[in-house]
Amino acid sequence: MVHRGPDDEGGVHLDGVTLGMRRLSIIDLAGGHQPMHNEDSTVWVVQNGEIYNHLELRRQLIAAGHAFATQSDTEVLVHGYEEWGEQMVERLNGMFAFALLDRRRSLVVLARDRVGIKPLHYAVESGRLVFASELKALLRDPALRKGVDPVALDEYLAHEFVPSPRSIVRGIDKLRPGHTLTWSLAEQRPRLRRYWAAELNVDGKQRDRNLDEECAELRTVLRESVRKELISDVPLGVFLSGGIDSSVVTAMMTELGGDVKSFSVGFAEPSFDEAAHARVVARHLGTDHHELTLEPAMLLGLIPKLPELLDEPLGDASIIPTYLLSVFTRQHVKVALGGDGGDELFAGYPTLQAHRLAGYYLRAPRMLRRGLVEPLVRRLPVSRGNLSFDFRAKRFVSGADQPVAERHQRWMGSFASEDRTALLSRSVREEITAANGGGSPDEHGSYDPINQVLMMDMRLYLENDILVKLDRASMRASLEGRVPLLNNDLVAYATSLPLDLKLRGLRSKYLLKRAMRGILPGRILSRPKKGFGIPVAEWFRGPLREQMLSVLAPERIGRQGLFDVRAVGGLIDDHLAGRRDNRKQLWTLFAFQVWYEGYLAGQR
Repeated sequence: MVHRGPDDEGGVHLDGVTLGMRRLSIIDLAGGHQPMHNEDSTVWVVQNGEIYNHLELRRQLIAAGHAFATQSDTEVLVHGYEEWGEQMVERLNGMFAFALLDRRRSLVVLARDRVGIKPLHYAVESGRLVFASELKALLRDPALRKGVDPVALDEYLAHEFVPSPRSIVRGIDKLRPGHTLTWSLAEQRPRLRRYWAAELNVDGKQRDRNLDEECAELRTVLRESVRKELISDVPLGVFLSGGIDSSVVTAMMTELGGDVKSFSVGFAEPSFDEAAHARVVARHLGTDHHELTLEPAMLLGLIPKLPELLDEPLGDASIIPTYLLSVFTRQHVKVALGGDGGDELFAGYPTLQAHRLAGYYLRAPRMLRRGLVEPLVRRLPVSRGNLSFDFRAKRFVSGADQPVAERHQRWMGSFASEDRTALLSRSVREEITAANGGGSPDEHGSYDPINQVLMMDMRLYLENDILVKLDRASMRASLEGRVPLLNNDLVAYATSLPLDLKLRGLRSKYLLKRAMRGILPGRILSRPKKGFGIPVAEWFRGPLREQMLSVLAPERIGRQGLFDVRAVGGLIDDHLAGRRDNRKQLWTLFAFQVWYEGYLAGQR
């Protein structure tokens, strides 16, 4: 994991416990060496991340009699644990994954931040607890290379990622966000504890503040959340896509003073390019703007490196431009803030509007929907644009009449339940049945449909796709990516808002856009949401065609034994012939195959 920490390394072996780490030096460059310990060496810790309120906690701990040897935020974990025990995590405002050895009580404590910004994988095997930031590090242990978890594979095909607590590999789990794991060295078994969980305001009660007051309060919380995440002893900048969320973060940085370096990438393919919007915001806010234009060859050149980049299969192709943006940004700064989390907190995804429209659509007579609308939509010719009308319309009618959780999965993921049944080999289906698993439970069914979707987006998509993509792409480039829109204070504020201040009718991010009037250009606030995509559909018919056909070749699929050879061939044939747009399904399979052959080839 040298890419995660090229500046320093450290390790210690005590009481049968080994702690090791690689360090990307951000705070207290000289004194922040890890593992870090207390005065009598009875508490040791290694941490990945940043504790943004460490100065406040430091003052409290010094007042309580603790003596600090460094200026590092990590040392707060050592003395905080001495003072508050495991409950220390509830006081932390930051992004973190850490492991702590308590020699007095013979305990190891693992902890992960509230929303899962920093990763932490672990396995319990033959009386051992083994853990690491990335799955690939654990796979260096031959005892942990146990092949693909069939239930996790089914979930991956459904969502395009593997939801925690599973990983794609049997026996290796992810520590869930907002959780600690305590391991007794004597008993050799883990105890999991949830210390935080998001809860939405679902009662719909009116708030004491009027709309203008609410806008002012939101701006205050935004500004303070960004201010807290500017703490750094090295240069920092901001990812600026030209979308609302990254523009909000950039605006708050400029309000807080100092020169702001902003970074964006553009695409040679016009239908994917957002660079002009980023330039508008940069000029408006007066940032020192840096822009890189991505040519197809640059994107395609990364395909062979996907296994290294992915760590675990991820069907989100935008990890490629995210990584190239990170590499470009790292040439200038060591830390970059971004706008991730805004869509989940303030209801920014078009799927939310689609869920609301589905409510209206379902009021139409079933005969009209089934007999006229759906056949017409299915007959729409396949176009080749990015998320074209026919692509969206066909996905809409395919899921509109399903329960909310199933509908959302059909719209956001790759394979519906019946498609996965056809795709997975018989032996894998039997293993899934034996495990009594498959698919993710609906944990929020008591909420109204839109709030239910917001919680699924936060619990599933944000944690397991958006934040994984940011962490793997940025840390692969040895760049620390920060997400101030997921700062504790802003999350607490946003989740307390009634739904009407997030999605009003079909107007998404209602309060956020209202609060930024006069601060950001009107055309930025009014432009529709656009993803950070790449032309996968066209690549599979052009420059990636031969590689796709090779990776998904019948003999390779058959030898592997996970998928039905005919089902995979049918997806390829329909896409290449233009009968169906199978870009999402094929990329999800392609990403899995290149990962599998890089890490687990030959193992079931």
